[in-house]
Amino acid sequence: MLTLPIKKKWFNMIVSGEKKEEYREIKPYYDSRFMNAFGFLLVGGQMVYGDAAPKEIRKPWPVLVVFRNGYSKDSPEVVCKCTLQFGKGKPEWGAEPGKLYYVLKIQEIEK
Repeated sequence: MLTLPIKKKWFNMIVSGEKKEEYREIKPYYDSRFMNAFGFLLVGGQMVYGDAAPKEIRKPWPVLVVFRNGYSKDSPEVVCKCTLQFGKGKPEWGAEPGKLYYVLKIQEIEK
């Protein structure tokens, strides 16, 4: 399961159901983490997933993601079912205007 640290403000908004997306920069660090967790390939800057991806890497979506407010094992956390896409985020949810991100779409809060 993918675990991502998140600031308290955004964590609280996700837990309350107000924030429905979380953003991460498009860079090699997240490329590999998201490819492993979500079971996709990057081909020409596009995500190849589902039936289009090789069978051995496919993962069912939505994927469970742990958002943790802090870095310690005792930090508060919430588990969410998420899908992933490239896109622009909402400034009121922490995104820079006009910037492309990995957008984790929160489908459901597990706990």
